[in-house]
Amino acid sequence: MSWKLSMMSQRSEFVSLASVEGQEFKEACSRFSISRKTGYKWMKRFTDEGESGLVDRSRRPKSSPGKSSLKKESMVLKLREKHPQWGGRKLRQRLLDLGRMEVPSASTITSILGRHGLLSELDGAGGPRAVQRFERESPNELWQMDFKGHFAMVGGGRCHPLTVLDDHSRYSIGIRACENEQGATVMQELVGMFRQYGLPVQMLMDNGSPWGDAGGQPWTIVTSWLVRLGIRVSHIRPYHPQTQGKDERFHRTLKAEVLRGRSHLDLSACQHVFDPWREVYNRERPHESLGMKVPASRYRLSERRYPEVLPVVEYGGEAQVRRVQSNSRISFKGCQIRIGQAFVGQPIGLQASSTDGLFEIFYCHQRIGWVDIRQAEANPKRSLNMLRELDK
Repeated sequence: MSWKLSMMSQRSEFVSLASVEGQEFKEACSRFSISRKTGYKWMKRFTDEGESGLVDRSRRPKSSPGKSSLKKESMVLKLREKHPQWGGRKLRQRLLDLGRMEVPSASTITSILGRHGLLSELDGAGGPRAVQRFERESPNELWQMDFKGHFAMVGGGRCHPLTVLDDHSRYSIGIRACENEQGATVMQELVGMFRQYGLPVQMLMDNGSPWGDAGGQPWTIVTSWLVRLGIRVSHIRPYHPQTQGKDERFHRTLKAEVLRGRSHLDLSACQHVFDPWREVYNRERPHESLGMKVPASRYRLSERRYPEVLPVVEYGGEAQVRRVQSNSRISFKGCQIRIGQAFVGQPIGLQASSTDGLFEIFYCHQRIGWVDIRQAEANPKRSLNMLRELDK
């Protein structure tokens, strides 16, 4: 499914990312397919007028000094109406980010919500929290990818939301309303993200289709393509979804703020809901794990551009190269070794390890498995399977 953000969202996101320290302005313009002249125009309008400068006609409301208690309450309720799932801390931080004067404390805002019967069971209930959080040091070091649980649409069919999240900044790289969870669909959507945001160093995903196969192997058409692009592929430990905790948490937020209690006609209608909410999530919604900052404050475009032509697969001089045949096997040291259907037609590199008879198997930069040639000594014609991990 093709995707386009609204013009307002495109301009807002461009201004946000182009303003990051160290971001090359010309590169940002290229990623958003605009001229530098147009980019400078958006930047100046935003600097002079803020968000309202990015619309065709300015509708920025005039601020008024000296808020009375009634006006403060009205200010809080108006923002809560726009974001009905936000509690006192998020509402307060957003009001501060908007430059509002005399913003009430978080506890006062919670009291205002209570007086108007707007407190939900989630407001003020932090629940158990992790004592220590782990995150990558820089944007684009790791992206987490997963499908949010699919749901039925009013017009028939089901929507399968594909989500990609930057580990360091929690920036939502994309939320795509997909009609299925097939590899070709995922690759099509990822190409759009890669072209705009660049390539990550590594991507993390679970072990299910389309980035894992039924036999427990992590290599599919999708994952081998990612490796070919120069991305390191990782999978979570089986039955440990908490390894993808940030994306799982993102899914709960998406469900609470977008999907719960709503019906959508078709995929286009779903996408028209996802796009503006993603803009709010990235640029307006304070994130507690980021010190109440927004994800956009910590994200920048990747310096690794998407190659329109896949790079040639090459190996160092120490590697012994074999091409995977149509039966998904290679011939090596008199053995037939099953590599996997995902690599049919591709050159594979084998390199001797420090243990005699044990060879590491590489595809491009990534080690994809091991093989122990000693297993075939008793039967030279024996077929071997590539091992995902060394036996202990």
